Amino acid sequence: MQTITKKYKMFIGGEFVESSSKETTQVVNPATEEVISEVPKGTVEDVRRAIDSAEQAQKEWAKLPAIERGQYLRAISKEIRESVDVLSRTISEEMGKTLSLAETEVHFTADYIDYMAEWARRYEGEIVQSDRPNEHIFVHKVPIGVIAGILPWNFPFFLIARKAAPALITGNTIVLKPSDVSPNNAIEFAKIIEKVGLPKGVINIVTGSGRTLGQELSGNPKVGMVSLTGSYDAGVAVMRTAAENITKVSLELGGKAPAIVMDDADIDLAVRSIVASRVINTGQVCNCTERVYVHEKVADEFIEKVVKVMKQTKYGNPLVDDNLDMGPLVSMEALESVEKMVHEAVSNGAKVLIGGKRSTREKGYFYEPTILVNVNNEMDIMHQEIFGPVLPIAIFKDLDEALELANDCEYGLTSSIFTQNLDVTMRASNELQFGETYVNRENFEAIQGFHAGWKKSGIGGADGKHGLDEYLQTHVVYLQYNR
Repeated sequence: MQTITKKYKMFIGGEFVESSSKETTQVVNPATEEVISEVPKGTVEDVRRAIDSAEQAQKEWAKLPAIERGQYLRAISKEIRESVDVLSRTISEEMGKTLSLAETEVHFTADYIDYMAEWARRYEGEIVQSDRPNEHIFVHKVPIGVIAGILPWNFPFFLIARKAAPALITGNTIVLKPSDVSPNNAIEFAKIIEKVGLPKGVINIVTGSGRTLGQELSGNPKVGMVSLTGSYDAGVAVMRTAAENITKVSLELGGKAPAIVMDDADIDLAVRSIVASRVINTGQVCNCTERVYVHEKVADEFIEKVVKVMKQTKYGNPLVDDNLDMGPLVSMEALESVEKMVHEAVSNGAKVLIGGKRSTREKGYFYEPTILVNVNNEMDIMHQEIFGPVLPIAIFKDLDEALELANDCEYGLTSSIFTQNLDVTMRASNELQFGETYVNRENFEAIQGFHAGWKKSGIGGADGKHGLDEYLQTHVVYLQYNR
């Protein structure tokens, strides 16, 4: 009989509470397939309680000067830095991330919170010139109110900050729902909230089924905005439910990032960057390279070198071996999905150069690093998100063809190109139909940038000043006065 080592509670109104249903969800370590914790399986009643708590706290929270709200954020980031070991091991244990990447995520989360705290004195409204005498037009930037943040499992801790930090600094309160696959880190975060004395109700955390809880978070009229990071299907469900109340949505959804390798590219740089962008987090990143288009003149050299580097990828149990490039996939469902996609591609003519199958390890949801060639844009594996350590490579003749193939996709989150030609770079920058394009580097965004997808990759965005604006609405005041 398996031993459950941890039992967590939800965090509502500044207190750790059980679900009204008394039911729980078991969390599994994907590297060992062992149950590691139980969390409450929240209900609609629990979500409403959390929303009410956030609503009650929001008015007083918004009255605080932004600089004071920022001080709370800095206190939270300080505690995060002092809890790196516990937090990183929690993340690694519940979703299979390498310990080094989990530690990076924790540090990056603290940096992100500090960055958003700095906006306390920086975000601002406007005074617009009036057409009338003795009148001023003030454009105020004000909080939306209660925010619902629906989190994914692949970067679970960082996404807490990406949603909560801009919400709080701008005077909103928030209800967070972590993935039921990786909720433990969110409850550990709640312990930090409690320790720093954040006013009760400013951040609330509910756990349980995404379908049940997400439906209420999206459809509750007290929620002013829903920010979701997740799948396309989840985004559609949120939009449909939010539409009834015309609730604002900010959605970061799937990606199918192309990497174009031109004939003048630094091949070694391209190989390092593409492999790093493919195996990071076991390929379970929405913005990492999902398909490669390489110029026919350098295709043989690129493929030979990328196979060599991918063969060197080390994987295993992150809590047993620190010297790893990747861990397991997050679940058996994820493993079966990757397995099915590769099998279908091979059935349609793709050739496996390395990998192409599950690992022979006795336990864990491991899939071998895989490279496929003889692929084309008619195959699902070049259109649908893989979310695993699989790299399909196609060959093109010229830039026109490369851009056409790269844009032939319903997703539009990130893209990349490797070239030494400025003209090629500028044309690609103008014509690639993606929210982000990386030139001669791996796919990874900056805190001060703006992470936003086109097409079916989402609506709205995050990070930087534009991401902060997502959490604000305008109140225009026309002020007449006498001389």
